[in-house]
Amino acid sequence: MNKNYRTIWISDLHLGSTQCHSEMLLDFLKYNDSEKLYLVGDIIDFWALSKKMYWPREHNTVIQKILRKARHGTQVIYVPGNHDENVREYDNYVFGDIVVKNSDIHETVDGKRFLIVHGDEYDTIAQCHKWLAKLGSEGYDLLISLNRMLRIVRRWIGFRSNFSLAAYVKFKVKNAVQFISDYEESIVSTLTDRDLDGVICGHIHHAEIKEINGFLYVNTGDFVESCTAIAEHFDGTLELIRWNKIETTEVVEAPKALSAH
Repeated sequence: MNKNYRTIWISDLHLGSTQCHSEMLLDFLKYNDSEKLYLVGDIIDFWALSKKMYWPREHNTVIQKILRKARHGTQVIYVPGNHDENVREYDNYVFGDIVVKNSDIHETVDGKRFLIVHGDEYDTIAQCHKWLAKLGSEGYDLLISLNRMLRIVRRWIGFRSNFSLAAYVKFKVKNAVQFISDYEESIVSTLTDRDLDGVICGHIHHAEIKEINGFLYVNTGDFVESCTAIAEHFDGTLELIRWNKIETTEVVEAPKALSAH
């Protein structure tokens, strides 16, 4: 049975990359509908496509499903990221009922205002050292590939198979943990004096809903390793959805202090 929301945010799909978890993504799109759908960057991975042409049928089906949602009344807003930065040249253009916006302000049903950005604008490595960002992206892709093999082995020996090697490395390497913290602080620091209650972003592939300095920081995560999304209910409540399968989906509610009740 489909679930209906006021708004859904997804990001970092990386269509055109072998790392896209297209099966889970298609399952999510099938069982979840919304009045508004935000595509928060890195939807198509032009970095990966520039190295190797990879576009399986499932990736085409994802695009078709999103276009179909737009045709049937879902307001679809595409906020490009660094892997699809060429799309930023088309700010405020409309393609097949999908509106491109380099950033946006979303207002929840109870009046909370959120800045919507991909987030690479607040990543000093992505902005100042693109060659290093691309090198890091290739290392990340390697971890994802290794993780697929590790999942098969773990399933074979009886351990849970949803282990993420990339996430494990991120939270065991001190510099990586510091990078995530610095990124979160940097993006929230721009909200002061802007009549905003928080930010909803992607980019770092780490889903989160938490309060930082009086603002709500919300990260959509990705559909590469964690398969996560953010949803706004019709009462304004924001939730983090960890999509595994329809019968095993985990939902995390926003902090009560800043939840839109």
